[in-house]
Amino acid sequence: MVSCAPLGCCGLVYATVCVVANRPSDSRTPSLLPAFGRAVPFARTEDRNQEWLITMSGTIEKVLFVGLGAMGEPMAALLAPGWDLRVNDVSAERTSEVASTIGATAVANVGEAASDVDAVVLMLPNSRIVEDLLRGTLFASLRPGTLIIDMSSSRPESTQILASEADALGLSYVDAPVSGGRARALTGELAIMVGGEGDAKRRARPILETLGGSVVDTGASGTGHAMKALNNLLSATGLLAACEVLVAGSRFGLDPQVMLDVLNTSTGRNHATEVKMAKFVLSRSFDAGFALDLMVKDLRTAAELIDGAFPEPSVTAATVTAWTNAQTFLNDPRADHTAIARWVESRDHVEAAI
Repeated sequence: MVSCAPLGCCGLVYATVCVVANRPSDSRTPSLLPAFGRAVPFARTEDRNQEWLITMSGTIEKVLFVGLGAMGEPMAALLAPGWDLRVNDVSAERTSEVASTIGATAVANVGEAASDVDAVVLMLPNSRIVEDLLRGTLFASLRPGTLIIDMSSSRPESTQILASEADALGLSYVDAPVSGGRARALTGELAIMVGGEGDAKRRARPILETLGGSVVDTGASGTGHAMKALNNLLSATGLLAACEVLVAGSRFGLDPQVMLDVLNTSTGRNHATEVKMAKFVLSRSFDAGFALDLMVKDLRTAAELIDGAFPEPSVTAATVTAWTNAQTFLNDPRADHTAIARWVESRDHVEAAI
């Protein structure tokens, strides 16, 4: 991929982030949590520059941020006030645009940019792209000791293999996928689930806290990506059920908004009924900021995990089949995941709109 899609977790756009010591005053200044436990604030000098220092070994000063799509761009923008961002994109126009917008410095070559960084953050569409970038460029360019933070929605098995390969090269690897969509990426309130080795997770913490309101240690390498896929399975199942309920109720004569009012004060409420249905489905905007194609990709990853745990995962199988059918019906790589409602409606010829 060489362009940034309007929807989706991330486009394949490359960026470099450089941490500087002189950090401006910021109410969201991150803290270090040893082993993801009690917070230990950055030490602060009293000079007029309000210099912030990380008082632990393995200080990260330069970071390569890869992927400035619907999610990646706002995440990189959050780093701009306190970090010196250097941005690279396969599109020179995109590089210049993003650099200008978020106050970054444009660079021309990812491999060259990676040669002197302390950490790499990946925000890419899938494992294949992550694998190609690491094995094709970054593994050969990064210095021993460099930290890799994969915030993409990757396959956990691939992550475990890449983490092992990174370790053999003297590199550290953390998987830290996110949940919350573009809206929470813009405000730095993402939920971040983090897998990997303890020291690597401690080093990653200041960056992750800048991007997320919740940063949870899920365990060993790959567990972050496993948790993300399973979360999206539950989310997708809830959204599909909500769409079917509203269509069935509309067919019977119920007003969809009235149904949501009842559901959201009753036991049937879920994230879809509370956040997505009125804003993105009943409004017919279908623009929550996460591509349906990426949701299907995550569901297939989750299905692999479910298949390994249950001989007949009927609910998961039905969910994956439904979403795959919706993907075929819509036949649009730009379609938002909330547009699955259009497929549900097409099956009963009822539009659940206000």
